[in-house]
Amino acid sequence: MDRLKGKVAVITGGSHGIGAAAVTRMVEEGAAVAILDCLDDEGNALVKKLSGEGHQVAYWHCDVGDEENVKTAINEAADKFGHIDVLVNNAGISGPNKPTHELTEEEWDLVQRVNVKGVFFCTKHVIPHMKKAGRGSIINMSSIYGLVSAPDIPPYHASKGAVRLMTKTDAMLYAPDNIRANSIHPGFIWTPMVEGHLKTTGDDLDAAKQATAGLHPLGHMGEPDDIAWGVVFLASEESKFMTGSELVIDGGYTAH
Repeated sequence: MDRLKGKVAVITGGSHGIGAAAVTRMVEEGAAVAILDCLDDEGNALVKKLSGEGHQVAYWHCDVGDEENVKTAINEAADKFGHIDVLVNNAGISGPNKPTHELTEEEWDLVQRVNVKGVFFCTKHVIPHMKKAGRGSIINMSSIYGLVSAPDIPPYHASKGAVRLMTKTDAMLYAPDNIRANSIHPGFIWTPMVEGHLKTTGDDLDAAKQATAGLHPLGHMGEPDDIAWGVVFLASEESKFMTGSELVIDGGYTAH
C-alpha cells in the first residue's frame, strides 16, 4: 500500500479508462494525484469517490492542447500538493479511421494537438517542478502502434511513434536532473476509446471485439488495470534504474 508514499502525480486523461484505473491504483499506493481532463462530470465523480475513501486527489479541467491551460493546472496542482514528481501523459484520442489520402488537414492536426502537443506542453511545464523536487518520473502513454503499425488510423499511429521518441529524448536531456522518462505501449485495452474505434470498422461490435482479441497471442484484450500497474511500477522507486525504456503490455501482440 506504500509503493508511492510521499509522491505527487499529475495524470492527464485521468477521468476514465486507463487514466482512471491509474489514478485509483496510485492513490491506493499512497500517492497524491492531480487529475487533468476535459470530462468534468467523470473527473469530479472519481475525486468524490476516492477522497471519500481517504485519498488525496483533486481535479482540474484541462485541455492538454492549450499551453496556458496546462501551465495553470500544473502550477495549481503543485501549489495544492506541495510538489510534483510524477507525470503521466495519458490523454489521447484515436482520430478518424480513414486512409491517408482521405484525411483532411484539420483531422490530422486534431490528433497531433492532443496526442503530441499535449505531451510536449505537460512535460515542458512539469519539468521545473521536478527539478525543484530533485527527482521525477515522466510516464508517456504510447501504444503498440508506437512500435509497429497497421493499415488504419494513420494520424494516431504517427502520434504514438512521436511520443515514443519524445520519451527517449527527454530521458537523455533530464537524466542529470534525476528525472526519468519512460513510455508504456499497451495492446488493445477495453476502454471507451477502443470501443469507439471498433465501431468505426463497420463490423458488428461483438464480432469486431472478438477479432481484435484474437490479434493477441494470449487470446483476449487487456483491462485498464493491466496498464495501471505498469504506471505504478514506473512511478515508484522499483524502476529507479529505468529511463528511455519501453514497457510493453500487449498480450503478446508485438511478439509476432
